[in-house]
Amino acid sequence: MATNKVRLEVREDGVGVVTLTDPDRRNAMGEEMGSELRDVVSRIRNDRDVRVVVVTGEGPAFCAGADLPELFGDPKEETTRVHERLNGYYRAFLDVRDLPLPTVAAVHGAAIGAGLNLALACDVRLAAPDASFGATFSKIGLHPGGGCTWFLVRALGSSRALKTLLLGRPIPGREAVELGLAEGPEDDPPGAALELATEFARLEPELARQIKHSVRLAEETDDLNAVLSYESWAQAASAASPRLQEWVERFRGS
Repeated sequence: MATNKVRLEVREDGVGVVTLTDPDRRNAMGEEMGSELRDVVSRIRNDRDVRVVVVTGEGPAFCAGADLPELFGDPKEETTRVHERLNGYYRAFLDVRDLPLPTVAAVHGAAIGAGLNLALACDVRLAAPDASFGATFSKIGLHPGGGCTWFLVRALGSSRALKTLLLGRPIPGREAVELGLAEGPEDDPPGAALELATEFARLEPELARQIKHSVRLAEETDDLNAVLSYESWAQAASAASPRLQEWVERFRGS
């Protein structure tokens, strides 16, 4: 399935590959691309054949940021109007984050601003050696948006996140791996992402969804009892799975 700026391919193994397809502009995300991405994510959410999602960019960059002239080109536009429009624009990344399926970002080249947000909205990020993760908002006189502060604090801790946001310097791929912002480095992030996603897709779909939910819950709460409560319910629900019962029978026979 293709749109003008976003392409969705659903493979037979249950992996959905979402590709940003505006390489001449290094996949800079304007409102049109954001709207198309939201539409693709909605289709994925309603397609039970998709078990895992890979997100990547065509050409030399993952996503080089927002379309600045389109989003911020009118200095006379009322702040309330800009605020309203930006909240709609943010949904492109947040809809990816809200998917119940495991998501993997294959990052090569620039993942700047909006591109960084999109990468951070994915559950796993695989980085090429030439990848560049850039929260460069302050460098151009702009406050971070799209959940960037929230994402970075959880990925880097508040001190390093603040330093990163105030300096506005991109983080090279290898350093991002060392900081725990990404996995790798991978010489071929899309290939590695497909390999990893294929492994994920071999799990029972509901089990993968429940594990993702448990991890998200553990990330967002300090309440161990809340995590235990969900885990015990999900574990009980998975107790009758054929794969588990195979292991039970092996154990009995050993």
